[in-house]
Amino acid sequence: RMKLLKSLSRRSKGAHYETAAKEYLLGCGLSLIERNFSARTGEIDLIMRDGDTIVFVEVRYRTHQNFGHAAETVTYQKMQKLIRTATRWLQTQNLSVHTTDFRFDVVAIHDNGKQTDWIKNAIVQG
Repeated sequence: RMKLLKSLSRRSKGAHYETAAKEYLLGCGLSLIERNFSARTGEIDLIMRDGDTIVFVEVRYRTHQNFGHAAETVTYQKMQKLIRTATRWLQTQNLSVHTTDFRFDVVAIHDNGKQTDWIKNAIVQG
């Protein structure tokens, strides 16, 4: 399995870990709304529902943590892009950022999928 993952393209590997993150969050009681929402402003890996809250999920993976935690790779610029793209998605659903309960989470996967960290409210708009 590890050898197989090494030979996958970056896009295939990303899809593999997005699926792993989706399954992990489904197992935690969230439900899937949409996968890979794309707009001119960027892409959101997973859009899920946690009770009444819409959750925009950024999936990050690292084969090991020698160079830091996967969640640390979410830069300020990436956060701004995610916020703009989430705002765009809300608009497509006729939802307002002012009246809709939503948050940004990061699912960080390490050690070839052996460790998954779910960071709720990883990005705070403001």
